Amino acid sequence: MVISGGTLVGGQALISKYTGGITNDALLETGAANAGKKDIKGPLTILLVGIDPRKPTTPPLSDSILIAHIPKDMSTAYLFSIPRDSYVEIAADEKSGVRAHHNKINAAMALGSQVNGKIDVVNGFKVLSKTITNYTGIKEFDAAAIINFGGFKNIVEALGGVSMVIDMDVKSEHLTPEGKQRPRLARCPVRSDCPHPYTGPQAYYKKSSKPVRLEPWQALDYVRQRYEFKGGPKMTDYDRQRHQQQFIKAMAKEAMSADVITNVPKMTKILDAAGESLTFAGGGNSPIEWAVALKGLNVDDMATIKIPGGGKFEPGTNKYLGEQFTDPALADGFFEAVKKDQVAEFLLTNPTLVNKNG
Repeated sequence: MVISGGTLVGGQALISKYTGGITNDALLETGAANAGKKDIKGPLTILLVGIDPRKPTTPPLSDSILIAHIPKDMSTAYLFSIPRDSYVEIAADEKSGVRAHHNKINAAMALGSQVNGKIDVVNGFKVLSKTITNYTGIKEFDAAAIINFGGFKNIVEALGGVSMVIDMDVKSEHLTPEGKQRPRLARCPVRSDCPHPYTGPQAYYKKSSKPVRLEPWQALDYVRQRYEFKGGPKMTDYDRQRHQQQFIKAMAKEAMSADVITNVPKMTKILDAAGESLTFAGGGNSPIEWAVALKGLNVDDMATIKIPGGGKFEPGTNKYLGEQFTDPALADGFFEAVKKDQVAEFLLTNPTLVNKNG
């Protein structure tokens, strides 16, 4: 659309319509936000945060934290996650009154968003971003996005679904085989009363060797799952992180396919949906300009990364505190490779970090 110079549905007018409500460069607190508009050139590092707020007045928890690194030649991308339960030092913040302290990382955004009795999502994002910087050493993000998973389903519906390899048998905690909410047990009126408060038939995703076409509700349900079921598959939040990475890759592949980018009504529908569920910071460049800059990215070659982790427990009491990297030196080495744009070289010597079904 950008390259067409206005021949498709209004050109610049279209760009203005679909970026004004999505873009908020205030998310980028560092140099990328203040340097003004510049050419989009690699290497690039992008922070993606998924939230699922129940109400606008509820402090948002960062349920999904993903980072995409794109090398200098902009030929591919590397996706990796920061576990939501990572036990880290939350960055201090004067505006929200947050003091530096150790907690699970998904608390950073919620705490930072509570400013003078109101919810300030942008400030919460800044506290999370600073916490991630302190934790990983990645000093600056070139772009950032907040994805509201509550409204994200609309984007997947606009795409018409996605195709993914189901890498393990998964039962749904939340939905029936028809995609309806499972009924709640009478003895579990609220979620905290029991670990599995629902009853009745469950949606089931069978392991596959080839990509399976998932309806929008199926794709989002599949990537939400992280519980172990009696007699079912043993799942962890690390499995859910992998599935989220695979989902982002599948969406990118779908969005960049010929029947989407050449279909103006379908693209318009996708952008309409994005306006309801996405906040994007591109350092002065619009989401469409970023899409054009990344048009040469080989989505099939995109790698999803797993950094080994496990539980951290309080000495003496054995109280669970959160998650930690089981090999801190390996994690630090990977983050250093991201900073130096040497991820490909690092993965050649550490191939187990690459998800086989990524």
